[in-house]
Amino acid sequence: MRKSSPSTARRDSLRRLPSVDRLLLTPAVQSLNLDLPHPMQVELARDVLAAARAEITTGKGAPSLDELAQDMQNAAARLSLPSLRPVINATGVILHTNLGRAPLSQAAIQAMVSVSAGYSNLEFDLDAGARGSRYTHLVNALTASSGAEDALAVNNNAAAIFLVLSALAAGKEVIVSRGEAVEIGGGFRIPDVLAQSGARLVEVGTTNRTYVEDFTQAITPATAAVLRVHSSNFRVVGFTHEPDLAELVGKAQQHGIPVIYDLGSGSLLDTAAFGLHQEPTVQETLAAGCAVVSFSGDKLLGGPQAGLIVGQGNLIDTMKRHPLARALRLDKATLAGLEATLAHYRKQEALSHVPVWRMIAARPDRLKRRARAWQRAITAAHGHLLRTDIVSGESAIGGGALPGETLPTWVLRFSSAARSSDWLAKQLRVSNPPLVVRIEEDTVILDPRTVLPEQDKAVTRALTTLST
Repeated sequence: MRKSSPSTARRDSLRRLPSVDRLLLTPAVQSLNLDLPHPMQVELARDVLAAARAEITTGKGAPSLDELAQDMQNAAARLSLPSLRPVINATGVILHTNLGRAPLSQAAIQAMVSVSAGYSNLEFDLDAGARGSRYTHLVNALTASSGAEDALAVNNNAAAIFLVLSALAAGKEVIVSRGEAVEIGGGFRIPDVLAQSGARLVEVGTTNRTYVEDFTQAITPATAAVLRVHSSNFRVVGFTHEPDLAELVGKAQQHGIPVIYDLGSGSLLDTAAFGLHQEPTVQETLAAGCAVVSFSGDKLLGGPQAGLIVGQGNLIDTMKRHPLARALRLDKATLAGLEATLAHYRKQEALSHVPVWRMIAARPDRLKRRARAWQRAITAAHGHLLRTDIVSGESAIGGGALPGETLPTWVLRFSSAARSSDWLAKQLRVSNPPLVVRIEEDTVILDPRTVLPEQDKAVTRALTTLST
């Protein structure tokens, strides 16, 4: 008997989908008792059927009427929910860009709520009783943490490097290693940023090997700065060479040229202490003599989204007076959250209070115990309907930080003979709060490393109420 072609199978699956009217009249949908006007129910049915058709075109089979009814119920429930809302991250990716990167410490959350609830001294000097500057609120916290002379914060690190180049190098040349003239993410390319800032890119060296002499030979009277771009979301391996930072700074200083370092993710702690690749810390780059260093607030720092700029006082002051600084400035809530986050480092309590570092430092044996507790709960609720086990795995740092670096973990893995893993994962995503997992080899994977301990009860509830 000749097998039907994939295109024929898809057409058959599409024909098996009910019409909007038929779907609404099925007992499965009628039993939902949707408390919605009929026109809204019609719209929901259209959306559910459109989503089903889209899945069929990717090769999946037609959903059953019960599955379509479940989709209707989920869609109706979502109507009352805000578009942006909290989720539980069980993917094992610590800095998950799509899930908002770094979760905040309780102190940071409280600081942001407190300063947002009423008025604040955002731009008011309480001692003088006169207008103040929002730029002052983070200066002490950033200089104390990094050892810099002065500091400035804008809305993300892309904005930070754009402001740095616009303020210090417009109309002049900036020397960059050819291996660092890269795209960092989201179409953000170093050559494009240089062009937009008004600076002229001068590439030196080759993709894999650049020497100090390549930089010094490129210096001219038109040179404004040397730009170093850290490979925070990529890595070149093999036959490579890059100049020692202190040596590069020394040669640049002999010519009166500042070295600007775009650290990307940027860390205030030694990542090697946790078995990870050793990232240059903000303190180390400044100690090596870099005039300006920029890094993110919502990656390894573990705070809200921001671009942090630290360095020499005269250069930071130039940036503060640049027109772009106002366009890129932070709001009061972000400033408060950053100040509270930086306080954890000053108090040497980041490992116990900053969620990102708590996750990085989490012990595998404790992660295994949490995964076991989830397994007991899901087994008690669903018994033989699901196959479950606890297996070793790897958690990723993610978020454009420590490319390719992972940490050993233990994960809950489960699957169903009756339901696909995609279907099970979708049901978890539409729980309240949504539980986001990953799928490997048609099994659902939950990594406790990226689940906050206070979320364990919600994970258990989502697993035990899962429709199997």
